Amino acid sequence: MARKFMRKVKQVIDGDTVKVNSPVRGSSYIRLAGVHAPEKKQRGYQTAKSELRSRIGGEKVWVRPVGKSYGRTVARVRKVRSDKKHY
Repeated sequence: MARKFMRKVKQVIDGDTVKVNSPVRGSSYIRLAGVHAPEKKQRGYQTAKSELRSRIGGEKVWVRPVGKSYGRTVARVRKVRSDKKHY
């Protein structure tokens, strides 16, 4: 099983990328694995970004790396629940 890291989301970049407080596998930029959100200037971009911000912006998350893409760590990301320590 891949190692997971607890981090805090500092910034939502777009609908499928966040910046966390401390690097994971060499990058603070995390691309959400399996999420394909619209790019800037595409319809739905702002909605996707706002939705991601409302779900995990400023929150503690578990980051489980699965690869790299364009210098970003690609990972499965889950919000840390206050009633559980692991997902």
